[in-house]
Amino acid sequence: MAMEAVLAVCSLLLLVFVSFPCTPASGLLSPKGVNYEVQALMMIKNYLKDPHGVLRNWDQDSVDPCSWTMVTCSQENLVTGLEAPSQNLSGLLSPSIGNLTNLEIVLLQNNNINGRIPADIGKLTKLKTLDLSSNHFSGEIPSSVSHLRSLQYLRLNNNSLSGAFPSTSANLSKLVFLDLSYNNLSGPVPGSLARTFNIVGNPLICGAATEQDCYGTLPMPMSYSLNNTQEGTLMPAKSKSHKAAIAFGSAIGCISILFLVTGLLFWWRHTKHRQILFDVDDQHIENVNLENLKRFQFRELQAATENFSSKNMIGKGGFGNVYRGKLPDGTVVAVKRLKDGNAAGGELQFQTEVEMISLAVHRNLLRLCGFCMTTTERLLIYPYMSNGSVASRLKGKPPLDWITRKGIALGAARGLLYLHEQCDPKIIHRDVKAANVLLDDFCEAIVGDFGLAKLLDHRDSHVTTAVRGTVGHIAPEYLSTGQSSEKTDVFGFGILLLELITGQTALEFGKSSNQKGAMLDWVKKMHQEKKLDVLVDKGLRNSYDHIELEEMVQVALLCTQYLPGHRPKMSEVVRMLEGDGLAERWEASQRTDSHKFKVPEFTFGRCYSDLTDDSSLLVQAVELSGPR
Repeated sequence: MAMEAVLAVCSLLLLVFVSFPCTPASGLLSPKGVNYEVQALMMIKNYLKDPHGVLRNWDQDSVDPCSWTMVTCSQENLVTGLEAPSQNLSGLLSPSIGNLTNLEIVLLQNNNINGRIPADIGKLTKLKTLDLSSNHFSGEIPSSVSHLRSLQYLRLNNNSLSGAFPSTSANLSKLVFLDLSYNNLSGPVPGSLARTFNIVGNPLICGAATEQDCYGTLPMPMSYSLNNTQEGTLMPAKSKSHKAAIAFGSAIGCISILFLVTGLLFWWRHTKHRQILFDVDDQHIENVNLENLKRFQFRELQAATENFSSKNMIGKGGFGNVYRGKLPDGTVVAVKRLKDGNAAGGELQFQTEVEMISLAVHRNLLRLCGFCMTTTERLLIYPYMSNGSVASRLKGKPPLDWITRKGIALGAARGLLYLHEQCDPKIIHRDVKAANVLLDDFCEAIVGDFGLAKLLDHRDSHVTTAVRGTVGHIAPEYLSTGQSSEKTDVFGFGILLLELITGQTALEFGKSSNQKGAMLDWVKKMHQEKKLDVLVDKGLRNSYDHIELEEMVQVALLCTQYLPGHRPKMSEVVRMLEGDGLAERWEASQRTDSHKFKVPEFTFGRCYSDLTDDSSLLVQAVELSGPR
């Protein structure tokens, strides 16, 4: 009888819930049936250049933009989100964005958008999150930004903005996070405006002596939407009627009671079985979007890869095999099927680590699209890189030209710089090499496999001292102690530069000379003897700049110094590759007698220093451990 009463109450609440249906936003239609939000979005599309066609399903004849890519809507079919990070968009940001007055979140970071930030953006009074970082915006920050009184999260860093931050910004009373770093701003920026702020890299505000005053607290991770009820918590912004929310919550509560009773019975019968949080082998679970990540069904990936057919395998390595897959909507993806899928650590830890990796968004980092978890499988889904890896292209024909190789070096360096110095917590790659740097359609460097060493190293060991990595790329201190830092990645990057110069992987060179580490010794010898032309890939046929060759070799040798403390940081590497400070750094290194120093103890705080038992990587080479 009690169960019948519960069912009756639940049925009643469900009837109440369905009595509050969601209605389309007919108020946005003009007398001619034109949706004003559609008009605004189409104007935004027309102002932008979209080389990859990510906005191709935006249709000016549509009356409902809620099915468009990069667009998020509320239950009332109002556009609340415009989210297109890292899509290689360029052109201008249209002032018509101000007509999308229901926007709560705008994410356009890591693109190539230029021009001024339109003043009309001040019309978005409901806006909570605005991220225009890592573009090419110039001019002053419009004073209308001070009208965004709901704004909680603002990132305008890594642009070319000038002038002072609007003096009326004190109106932004809800602002939690502010990043204006690496622009050309001048004038005071109120540090009390946000609990977390960063204005370093603005020479007219932050001199070297006062840099410690240019940021407050630790940088918070890249956020997608902030909710007032939980400060700093990632929460989707939804617009719901109060009554519908109450009814829905009540109905869900009753249904949850039923599931709880069933779950208790199940638990009682299976007390010896460990809990499975995300098992999709034997049940149907709808695909859901977890913020910027999609959780895939295992069956969906089986179908996409033709049951992980060997003909679809495009790479294999220390972390697992990579397969080319085609999703039902025609999207081509790379599916990495991780080794050790049933490792200790559990689904919750795996999901946490995956979500952390997904927050590292940069134009030179491989974007994680989604993941899949079952009782025995762990899979990661990435965009497919049609140009493959740098290692494969170095072997291919026609050979990569010198300008492309320089661009690859700089792009990979920028990606590692983001992981080391701009990501919180920082991520140590631990396997930097040509095979893990991928090339997009324009041959721009995309660093892959970052964070996977940490992701799989769930099992701490106090016995083994094996490391993750590839022979020829492993820094000496990592090999001897098992402890990694960002300087171990710098060493691997130095070897990557040598691979770009010689056209050979370090592993291939070591095999041909029958000794490990031979490439570095050979390069040092040729540099001392001033025979750098001997190093260069024969496929270039003397089509390279001899001065640039000398500079790249010097950067590589600085990165591969024996003592990690003598190696530059990736921010310094980027500057040297851009032509700033190399001569001084090289001259200083020549004055240093490394034999006068003892190898320091390695204590690297929050770095990934977990030890693993995958010692096979020290013996057997891996050609590709990243998706492409």
